[in-house]
Amino acid sequence: MSPEQAIAEVFGLYETHGTADYIGEPVSQIEHMSQAAQLAMAEGFDDEVVLAAFFHDIGHLCDEGGENMGGYGVVSHERLGADYLRRAGFSERMATLVEYHVQAKRYLTFSQPHYYARLSEASRRTLAYQGGVMSAEEARVFEQDPLCAVSLRMRYWDEQAKEMHVPVLDLEVLKLKAHRVLAAAAVG
Repeated sequence: MSPEQAIAEVFGLYETHGTADYIGEPVSQIEHMSQAAQLAMAEGFDDEVVLAAFFHDIGHLCDEGGENMGGYGVVSHERLGADYLRRAGFSERMATLVEYHVQAKRYLTFSQPHYYARLSEASRRTLAYQGGVMSAEEARVFEQDPLCAVSLRMRYWDEQAKEMHVPVLDLEVLKLKAHRVLAAAAVG
Protein backbone atom coordinates (compact mmCIF):
# COMPACT_ATOMS: atom_id res chain seq x y z
CA MET A 1 0.00 0.00 0.00
CA SER A 2 1.42 3.40 -0.95
CA PRO A 3 1.61 6.18 1.65
CA GLU A 4 -1.19 8.01 -0.20
CA GLN A 5 -3.42 4.90 -0.11
CA ALA A 6 -2.67 4.33 3.59
CA ILE A 7 -3.48 7.95 4.46
CA ALA A 8 -6.71 7.85 2.44
CA GLU A 9 -7.80 4.60 4.10
CA VAL A 10 -6.86 5.49 7.68
CA PHE A 11 -8.21 9.03 7.63
CA GLY A 12 -11.24 7.76 5.71
CA LEU A 13 -12.28 5.94 8.89
CA TYR A 14 -12.49 9.29 10.69
CA GLU A 15 -14.25 10.94 7.80
CA THR A 16 -16.82 8.10 7.77
CA HIS A 17 -17.18 7.33 11.50
CA GLY A 18 -15.68 10.37 13.23
CA THR A 19 -18.95 12.04 14.13
CA ALA A 20 -20.12 8.93 15.97
CA ASP A 21 -20.60 9.12 19.73
CA TYR A 22 -17.40 8.47 21.65
CA ILE A 23 -18.72 5.59 23.71
CA GLY A 24 -20.37 7.19 26.70
CA GLU A 25 -18.43 10.47 26.59
CA PRO A 26 -19.78 13.97 25.75
CA VAL A 27 -17.69 14.23 22.54
CA SER A 28 -17.54 12.50 19.17
CA GLN A 29 -14.76 10.13 18.08
CA ILE A 30 -13.12 12.82 15.94
CA GLU A 31 -13.34 15.45 18.70
CA HIS A 32 -11.68 13.06 21.16
CA MET A 33 -8.90 12.06 18.77
CA SER A 34 -8.30 15.65 17.67
CA GLN A 35 -8.02 16.89 21.25
CA ALA A 36 -5.54 14.13 22.13
CA ALA A 37 -3.38 15.07 19.13
CA GLN A 38 -3.60 18.77 20.00
CA LEU A 39 -2.41 18.06 23.55
CA ALA A 40 0.58 16.11 22.18
CA MET A 41 1.40 18.95 19.78
CA ALA A 42 1.11 21.54 22.57
CA GLU A 43 3.75 19.63 24.53
CA GLY A 44 6.07 19.58 21.51
CA PHE A 45 6.08 15.85 20.81
CA ASP A 46 7.25 14.45 17.47
CA ASP A 47 4.99 13.39 14.58
CA GLU A 48 4.85 9.72 15.63
CA VAL A 49 3.62 10.59 19.11
CA VAL A 50 1.12 13.15 17.81
CA LEU A 51 -0.27 10.58 15.38
CA ALA A 52 -0.32 7.87 18.04
CA ALA A 53 -2.36 10.24 20.22
CA PHE A 54 -4.73 10.85 17.30
CA PHE A 55 -4.98 7.16 16.34
CA HIS A 56 -5.02 5.69 19.86
CA ASP A 57 -8.66 4.57 19.59
CA ILE A 58 -8.68 3.68 15.88
CA GLY A 59 -9.36 0.07 16.90
CA HIS A 60 -12.94 1.14 17.67
CA LEU A 61 -13.32 2.31 14.06
CA CYS A 62 -11.37 -0.13 11.89
CA ASP A 63 -13.87 -2.97 12.26
CA GLU A 64 -11.31 -5.71 12.69
CA GLY A 65 -13.82 -8.05 14.31
CA GLY A 66 -13.39 -7.39 18.01
CA GLU A 67 -16.22 -8.12 20.40
CA ASN A 68 -18.12 -5.37 22.18
CA MET A 69 -17.23 -4.20 25.72
CA GLY A 70 -20.79 -3.97 26.99
CA GLY A 71 -21.61 -0.97 24.79
CA TYR A 72 -18.29 0.78 25.47
CA GLY A 73 -16.40 -0.03 22.30
CA VAL A 74 -14.37 -2.95 21.05
CA VAL A 75 -12.48 -5.45 23.21
CA SER A 76 -8.72 -5.29 22.51
CA HIS A 77 -9.20 -2.12 20.45
CA GLU A 78 -5.66 -1.10 21.35
CA ARG A 79 -4.16 -4.25 19.78
CA LEU A 80 -6.55 -4.25 16.81
CA GLY A 81 -5.75 -0.60 16.12
CA ALA A 82 -1.99 -1.10 16.47
CA ASP A 83 -2.06 -4.09 14.11
CA TYR A 84 -4.17 -2.14 11.62
CA LEU A 85 -1.64 0.72 11.65
CA ARG A 86 1.28 -1.71 11.23
CA ARG A 87 -0.39 -3.22 8.16
CA ALA A 88 -0.90 0.31 6.78
CA GLY A 89 2.88 0.84 6.99
CA PHE A 90 3.23 3.01 10.09
CA SER A 91 6.24 2.64 12.37
CA GLU A 92 6.48 0.07 15.11
CA ARG A 93 7.03 2.84 17.68
CA MET A 94 3.79 4.57 16.70
CA ALA A 95 1.80 1.33 16.64
CA THR A 96 3.20 0.29 20.01
CA LEU A 97 2.21 3.63 21.53
CA VAL A 98 -1.35 3.04 20.31
CA GLU A 99 -1.26 -0.41 21.86
CA TYR A 100 0.19 0.87 25.14
CA HIS A 101 -2.49 3.46 25.92
CA VAL A 102 -4.52 0.74 27.65
CA GLN A 103 -1.45 -0.65 29.42
CA ALA A 104 -0.82 2.88 30.72
CA LYS A 105 -4.34 3.00 32.19
CA ARG A 106 -3.80 -0.37 33.87
CA TYR A 107 -0.43 0.82 35.19
CA LEU A 108 -1.74 4.10 36.54
CA THR A 109 -4.60 2.39 38.38
CA PHE A 110 -1.95 0.20 40.04
CA SER A 111 0.67 2.87 40.79
CA GLN A 112 -1.62 5.79 41.69
CA PRO A 113 -4.66 4.68 43.71
CA HIS A 114 -6.39 8.07 43.20
CA TYR A 115 -6.18 7.66 39.40
CA TYR A 116 -9.15 5.28 39.25
CA ALA A 117 -11.41 7.89 40.85
CA ARG A 118 -10.47 10.37 38.08
CA LEU A 119 -11.47 7.99 35.28
CA SER A 120 -14.71 8.61 33.44
CA GLU A 121 -17.50 6.08 33.94
CA ALA A 122 -16.78 4.61 30.50
CA SER A 123 -13.05 4.23 31.29
CA ARG A 124 -13.86 2.52 34.58
CA ARG A 125 -16.24 0.09 32.92
CA THR A 126 -13.79 -0.84 30.18
CA LEU A 127 -10.92 -1.46 32.63
CA ALA A 128 -12.28 -4.91 33.51
CA TYR A 129 -12.34 -5.89 29.82
CA GLN A 130 -8.77 -4.62 29.48
CA GLY A 131 -7.18 -6.84 32.12
CA GLY A 132 -7.96 -4.74 35.19
CA VAL A 133 -5.38 -3.12 37.44
CA MET A 134 -1.82 -4.29 36.68
CA SER A 135 -0.10 -6.66 39.03
CA ALA A 136 3.14 -5.55 40.68
CA GLU A 137 5.11 -7.76 38.28
CA GLU A 138 3.34 -6.38 35.20
CA ALA A 139 3.99 -2.85 36.46
CA ARG A 140 7.69 -3.58 37.03
CA VAL A 141 8.04 -4.87 33.44
CA PHE A 142 6.09 -1.91 32.00
CA GLU A 143 8.28 0.59 33.88
CA GLN A 144 11.35 -0.86 32.12
CA ASP A 145 9.88 -0.29 28.65
CA PRO A 146 11.47 2.67 26.81
CA LEU A 147 7.98 3.82 25.75
CA CYS A 148 6.55 3.80 29.28
CA ALA A 149 6.92 7.54 29.98
CA VAL A 150 5.38 8.73 26.70
CA SER A 151 2.63 6.10 27.07
CA LEU A 152 1.72 7.63 30.43
CA ARG A 153 1.58 11.10 28.84
CA MET A 154 -0.71 9.68 26.13
CA ARG A 155 -2.97 8.27 28.81
CA TYR A 156 -3.34 11.67 30.42
CA TRP A 157 -4.14 13.21 27.03
CA ASP A 158 -6.71 10.45 26.51
CA GLU A 159 -8.41 11.37 29.78
CA GLN A 160 -8.26 15.13 29.11
CA ALA A 161 -9.50 14.87 25.51
CA LYS A 162 -13.18 14.85 26.38
CA GLU A 163 -14.00 18.56 26.42
CA MET A 164 -17.06 19.79 24.57
CA HIS A 165 -16.91 22.60 21.98
CA VAL A 166 -13.17 22.36 21.20
CA PRO A 167 -12.59 22.98 17.47
CA VAL A 168 -11.36 19.93 15.57
CA LEU A 169 -7.80 20.11 14.28
CA ASP A 170 -7.43 20.49 10.52
CA LEU A 171 -6.93 16.89 9.34
CA GLU A 172 -4.57 18.12 6.60
CA VAL A 173 -2.04 18.92 9.35
CA LEU A 174 -2.22 15.32 10.56
CA LYS A 175 -2.17 13.90 7.02
CA LEU A 176 1.09 15.75 6.38
CA LYS A 177 2.56 14.28 9.58
CA ALA A 178 1.32 10.83 8.50
CA HIS A 179 2.98 11.22 5.12
CA ARG A 180 6.33 12.06 6.79
CA VAL A 181 6.03 9.13 9.22
CA LEU A 182 5.09 6.67 6.45
CA ALA A 183 7.95 7.89 4.26
CA ALA A 184 10.43 7.47 7.12
CA ALA A 185 9.07 4.00 7.94
CA ALA A 186 9.45 2.96 4.29
CA VAL A 187 13.15 3.85 4.23
CA GLY A 188 13.86 2.71 7.79
